[in-house]
Amino acid sequence: MTDRTENLADRTVDTLITDVRLADGSGAPMTDERFDVALRGGRIYAITPAGERPGWQATQVVAGNGNVLSPGFIDVHTHDDTNVVRAPEMTPKLSQGVTTVVVGNCGISASPVTLKGDPPDPMNLLGEASAFRYPTFAAYVDALEKAQPSINVAALIGHTALRNNHMDRLDRPATQAEIEGMRAQLREALAGGALGLSTGLAYANANAAPTEEVLALAEPLAEAGGLYATHLRTEFAEILDALDEAFRIGRHARVPVVVSHLKCAGVDNWGRSTEILEALDKAQRYQPVGCDCYPYTASSSTLDLKQVTDDFDILVTWSQAHPDQGGKLLATIAADWGVDLMEAAKRLQPAGAVYHCMEEDDVRRILRHPATVVGSDGLPNDPLPHPRLWGAFPRVLGRYSREQALFPLAEAVHKMTGLSAERFGLSERGFVREGYWADLVLFDPATVADAATFTDPMQPAYGISAVWVNGVLSWQDRAPTQNARAGRFVRRGTPQPVL
Repeated sequence: MTDRTENLADRTVDTLITDVRLADGSGAPMTDERFDVALRGGRIYAITPAGERPGWQATQVVAGNGNVLSPGFIDVHTHDDTNVVRAPEMTPKLSQGVTTVVVGNCGISASPVTLKGDPPDPMNLLGEASAFRYPTFAAYVDALEKAQPSINVAALIGHTALRNNHMDRLDRPATQAEIEGMRAQLREALAGGALGLSTGLAYANANAAPTEEVLALAEPLAEAGGLYATHLRTEFAEILDALDEAFRIGRHARVPVVVSHLKCAGVDNWGRSTEILEALDKAQRYQPVGCDCYPYTASSSTLDLKQVTDDFDILVTWSQAHPDQGGKLLATIAADWGVDLMEAAKRLQPAGAVYHCMEEDDVRRILRHPATVVGSDGLPNDPLPHPRLWGAFPRVLGRYSREQALFPLAEAVHKMTGLSAERFGLSERGFVREGYWADLVLFDPATVADAATFTDPMQPAYGISAVWVNGVLSWQDRAPTQNARAGRFVRRGTPQPVL
């Protein structure tokens, strides 16, 4: 914090946020001390005890009224790739305090992509063919800069997207020549600031890729300082084998591993989170490993025939073949049609679904683990999206920190800001520190909560008073501010080992 005797004559700033308690992103325990925070030139200019500098000259003053000021939340697991350009207001994220998103997860990215027809599953989660306009990563970055979304964007490169570019069909391993083509595109993207490589090995269009294909493709990551993020080959019974594969790829490539949306999926897997986290802890002794998690017991993706079961409810969120069936349970659709679940699922293809496939105790245990950061995994193009799209971050603060006391507020904020920034190499973000970018959230810890539900999912959160992106007030009192889209592309810094 600023020396009180320093720069006393220079008190002209863009914004002054007064009388706030700080959750600075580090996880350090909060105190009752109040602060004033001055912003200038898009950055945090000064942090001083409240009222210490009555002579500040600020263009804009926002009264904190004793509420909590934290870094802007970093959504490390999104599928906002095309929406940050097509819908740059990004209301689902900005409204819950998210100031930076990481796109390109689960092996699917908007760039570099050259389609030969319709986007292969699950790339269709990112939009129709017309949404894929970026044959190079540089073209995507250029489009981002022109669109100037309301939030910052950092990007992974998807394995399935690369396979699409270089292979005539995706139900087989890539040849050495095809791998070389993929590696060249990955290197080009890394040179342009991409964070690293993601895979979605559970999906049919990547599942045919043997471990050796991913090992070879991941090799350029270390030289660039990238990371490897993976939607595991399975999150069901063989999850330990899938984790071993992910750890092996990280060791071979000599890069940090991030396990995407770690979960115990399927009734037979319920209760195994202790065993799974022990495997992660063991791997951490030898290599940097972490994971992300969303705070719900239901997942959401395309309607995957491999996941069709009567063990839990499956809600169909959209269907290209039968649009009128969106919003109904798969079991209801099957009964109406007089067929079994599998036949109904086949008739609905392509389609999307919410799977109520997890157990609450497992979610809590994974979310609480020190290696876990928060990612929404929201699907913005879904006509009936999972409520995590609008509510994941305030749900962590309200339900899990305040109501259930799963962890202190400072630790909850750390899992959504500082730890995320360090893991993904987002330099000078994720902390309330002088000189850092002024991505900030002002919220009321007593009322912050998610409003989105499975039946009414597109609802802004409660208790988010104000959001700044690169020093610009962008959201206030449950509404966007006028003409305040201040996001930018965030290039890769140096990810920190997760030990």
